[in-house]
Amino acid sequence: MTTSQHTVNALQSSLSGINSNAETSTRPLECVELFAGCGAMALGLQQAGFIHPVMVDVDAYACRTLSANRTAFGKSDRLSITQTDVRHVDWQAYAGIDLIAGGPPSQPFSGGGLGAGQHDHRDLWPEAIRAVSEALPRAFVFESTPGLLRPSFSQYLDRLVARLEQPCSIQEDMHYKVTVVPLNAADYGVAQNLRRVLIAGIREDCGNLLKFPAPTHNHERLVWDKWVSGEYWERHGLVRPDASFVPKEEVSIYKRLLKGNTRPAGAAWRTCRDALANNGTAAPAARFEDCTVRRAARQYPGHTGSQLDLPSKALKAGVHGVPGGENMFIDDKGACWQFTVRDAARLQGLPDNFVVEGSWSQGMRQLGNALPVPVATVTGLWLNDCLNLPV
Repeated sequence: MTTSQHTVNALQSSLSGINSNAETSTRPLECVELFAGCGAMALGLQQAGFIHPVMVDVDAYACRTLSANRTAFGKSDRLSITQTDVRHVDWQAYAGIDLIAGGPPSQPFSGGGLGAGQHDHRDLWPEAIRAVSEALPRAFVFESTPGLLRPSFSQYLDRLVARLEQPCSIQEDMHYKVTVVPLNAADYGVAQNLRRVLIAGIREDCGNLLKFPAPTHNHERLVWDKWVSGEYWERHGLVRPDASFVPKEEVSIYKRLLKGNTRPAGAAWRTCRDALANNGTAAPAARFEDCTVRRAARQYPGHTGSQLDLPSKALKAGVHGVPGGENMFIDDKGACWQFTVRDAARLQGLPDNFVVEGSWSQGMRQLGNALPVPVATVTGLWLNDCLNLPV
């Protein structure tokens, strides 16, 4: 029997076994994750009802982090954490899995990179396509940098979507409905202005694509809570500042809200102060649960820290020399501090009992590459709904 014939038989057997019980089965949904990183995406998907039999990442510290938190991902006795290059994985073993998820390296497409795209050796989107083509999951979702939407990559993105719509050359009748979703994590309850892109697909015989959920949080409500009602300061046990302290980026919103005198719908953006649980003004010697000392940082033009009472700048995987000061914040006295690993974990929506293995630089690299937990949870619930729709 040829390899292609074996693949077809394996897929047909697995797919028929899953789909025959799709409407009546109460089994938990399963997700295979490649480029799993520290597991923030996996944790969010687990909160949405997906369990993980397999997680794959090439980085040793990321795999140590996954292992240290394996009980958080559900059915931990079945979870296999594999440290390997995804190019060495045979995805046929997971034929018919409910979901394949992951975050291919974004450096080839990010604004801070060389912008070499497919010519960058770190471009592993072909491996994401191969995983889908070999396993033919019921659904898939991959996350990446908004740089992928730049005009210079438009042809690459078009080809990528086309390949994902019909990924398997040996089963040409197997198609996916694919969507590209740009979003800001702050709009979904993350204390970061972090823009990401999701590329998701539903196999045509397994459900239908719904519109991605609308944002639940917004800047207007934060401005209202701070400068109109004062609820924000009260929640933090602080004296409400005079309106003359409204920052320039919020002045126009503040004036518009005063004129309309109507509280905006939805929830307020979460801020650094919210995420750090009132520890934003801690002394430099203060220690968090991971015993990491908060270190002073230096500001200069073009390299400034995040404001406490706004969502942070997007965390970056770079450690020293991050160009815009993304991995630091300014306290109430104007002093600037580096985020600790625990700070960064909180900004990514990870609970305080989540262990991040490695040094500060290794921890920040893992967290800077992560999809925030709340975004992954919203995504997982959305995909679950899509899979439950009639074909």
